[in-house]
Amino acid sequence: MKIFKVGLVGVTGYTGMELARLLASHPRMKLEMACSRTESGLRLGEFYPFLEGLPGSDVVISIFDAKEAARRCDLVFLAVPHGKAMEMAGELLEAGTRVIDLSADFRLRDVNVYEDWYVPHTRRELLPEAVYGLPELYAAETAKARLVANPGCYPSSAILGLYAAFKHGLISPDHIVIDSKSGTSGAGRKPVVPSLFCEVYDTFRAYGLGKHRHTPEIEQEYSRAAGCDVRVSFNPHLVPMVRGILS
Repeated sequence: MKIFKVGLVGVTGYTGMELARLLASHPRMKLEMACSRTESGLRLGEFYPFLEGLPGSDVVISIFDAKEAARRCDLVFLAVPHGKAMEMAGELLEAGTRVIDLSADFRLRDVNVYEDWYVPHTRRELLPEAVYGLPELYAAETAKARLVANPGCYPSSAILGLYAAFKHGLISPDHIVIDSKSGTSGAGRKPVVPSLFCEVYDTFRAYGLGKHRHTPEIEQEYSRAAGCDVRVSFNPHLVPMVRGILS
């Protein structure tokens, strides 16, 4: 059984932290490299004491270098913000390693839609080969892909909840309302006032109504399932818990 050597760029964020935890117990993946500009030089077990003694805990955090990552790793995960991931992914692919991008940079097939919601895309040429990495829908394509776009959190819950109904024509594509509740860890580690404990505790708040960036991702997959253009009303809420989503 082949063991895949993997790298993780952006190990100090919440996404990177959770992925490091999963890799520590994965039977076919070995964490070979962990990257963070702010914490380079530390052992991973020092930065995350809960990993101490587990596989990967002795990896020394380093600054990202695409050629070095490709030399040491079969696969690299990118847990960095949108806009940064697209360039890193391009460098890694050119250096000869596979990429799973956890940002939004390769999730949307239409570059114009991406740029309407995010930033200018500097690696447009890679979009046609990127596979939307929802294994319940695209397992075969994901297994063969050089570049996998990890789905967003809200979209995963919403797409899987209605995909079969769209696929088999069991519901009308009109007037779809998605009501979602999320814990605060989804906002990441950056200190933002609406995500602070005192702002979230004992309250329930809708946000991003009519303008949430996950909307086009949901509509993209619903439209593919239904075979027609689908538009939705997506209504996310922040609730006083650390993690989890209910849609």
